[in-house]
Amino acid sequence: MTWTKEHISILGVAAITSFMGTFLISSVNIALPAIEAEFGLDAVSLSWMVTAFLLASAILLLPVGRLADSKGIRRLFKIGLLIFTLTSLLCAIAPNGMLLIFFRFLQGTGAALTTTTGPAILVSVFPPQQRGRVLGISVSAVYLGLATGPLFGGFLTQSFGWRSIFYLSTLMGLAAIIVAYLYLGRDGIRGARQVINLKGLFFYMPGLFLLVFGSSWIPGTTGWIMLALGFALLVAFWLHEQHSVAPVFDTGLFSKNRLFAFSNLAALINYSATFAIVFFLSLYLQKIQMLSPREAGSILIAQPIMMAIFSPLAGRLSDRIQPRYLATLGMSMCTLGLAAFAFLGQETSIGIIVGILIFVGLGFAFFSSPNMNTIMGSVDRHQYGIASGTSATMRVLGQMTSMTIATIFFALLFSGDSVNAVSNEVFLKAQFWGFITFAAIGATGIYFSFNRGRLNRET
Repeated sequence: MTWTKEHISILGVAAITSFMGTFLISSVNIALPAIEAEFGLDAVSLSWMVTAFLLASAILLLPVGRLADSKGIRRLFKIGLLIFTLTSLLCAIAPNGMLLIFFRFLQGTGAALTTTTGPAILVSVFPPQQRGRVLGISVSAVYLGLATGPLFGGFLTQSFGWRSIFYLSTLMGLAAIIVAYLYLGRDGIRGARQVINLKGLFFYMPGLFLLVFGSSWIPGTTGWIMLALGFALLVAFWLHEQHSVAPVFDTGLFSKNRLFAFSNLAALINYSATFAIVFFLSLYLQKIQMLSPREAGSILIAQPIMMAIFSPLAGRLSDRIQPRYLATLGMSMCTLGLAAFAFLGQETSIGIIVGILIFVGLGFAFFSSPNMNTIMGSVDRHQYGIASGTSATMRVLGQMTSMTIATIFFALLFSGDSVNAVSNEVFLKAQFWGFITFAAIGATGIYFSFNRGRLNRET
């Protein structure tokens, strides 16, 4: 198939927005010590700078994915860009920590719309034989954002202050809006309007919120009660959706489609195990290794650079080789790298840290593109929106789980102190148990990745 101007424009818009979101996430991680210093936040509140963004995305990804199939994926994509850009500006002018956390939550709502609809737009335009290739390019843009975020985030924070990151994000958002409205076009004529039963969201949204917010209150009794209630509400959501005529979340995709179910579970596990790497190491490099934000950022780019370089290759290979083999190799490499991170100490050389980051980045590249190829290839065309939304939900739930685990260890070991206030020994203890937990989680994902089944490339 020869790519037309429309194909190139659509791929370009999707890649730009993929880059923009992850650039912001990774650059903010580098700026966390500076934000902590300006607003006087404790370690748990600091973690909410990341968690609030993820929580909003997780709450909205499923309903957005469902709505996209009936309302139009391109329409929701453009709305998401507008919200993301406006809230980036609000973050830049936030007067205190609590408002910044709130604006980050609002920013996550815009990200939910673009994250859900981006892959759905791509797979609706390109043929199945090129699905792995274009998704690989899109994923590469994600990792390019992760790669450049720490480097430029460190430079901006050190030179102009942390607020400059959000001003830059606002400018990128404006550029993306212009490109999207010029080249993305409109949705085609859609079928009859679908009725969606939204009652399940009354279980899903508060359930997620209680799970995440409850982690901030551990080890107190209130925290454990919140966690238990949140889990119960998510179980109620699943049971409700099973018996709903027009559910927000099609549980049949999990109960009747093993390929789809296991691929999504593998994604959930992988992100649960790996997302907090940058969060921990950003603090570790600046606190334990005494590096500047710019120096820390130049080290952390090693992992996403490998992801950006090799994701397109892994995506193209997954068009020829059964994706589960590549994804399982990648999952295994990530798990080994996580176990190695647990043993970082005050005397660990920078070379060793960079080496582990390169190894994990290569593993993540071999997992992500083939896994996404499998998810989108395991459903019918009319289910692309919900499949993309489910996949994005698994990713964000995994990222949120990863941050929740980090928050729990901070709450258990830091006694309400800030990262700067605790001793190096206490911080390294929290980091050790965090990475040991992540490695154990990653090990379970190897099973689901390998045993998902074969992908039929004719659909």
